[in-house]
Parts: sequence; C-alpha cells; structure tokens
Amino acid sequence: MKTYTAVVEKCPDTGLFVGYVPGFPGAHTQAETLDELHVNLREVIEMLLEDGEPALKLL
Repeated sequence: MKTYTAVVEKCPDTGLFVGYVPGFPGAHTQAETLDELHVNLREVIEMLLEDGEPALKLL
C-alpha cells in the first residue's frame, strides 16, 4: 500500500474543505468536513489507481 500526501485548504467563499495530491493529476475533491474529505480523497485515489500507477508530476 502506498501513501500519498494531500494538501487541505478551507475555501473562504464556500466554507468547504478542498483537498488535492500535488503532482497526481485528477486527485482532488471537496467536502463539508475533514472526515468526509478524507473518505472522498481515498475514493478518488483508488479510482485513479484502477487505471494503473500514475505518472506523478514533480513540482
């Protein structure tokens, strides 16, 4: 099992938490709570990994 680091921010306009994995195209989501954001990010990453390992882009 791999570990990915996500960046989490809170949108001042909507109040939603926004999370993304830097360098991992498509690995981003938003939610009302941090717990929900964690679940959403896990689902997005699992879905993206179904197509194989991503070519991570270094920033």
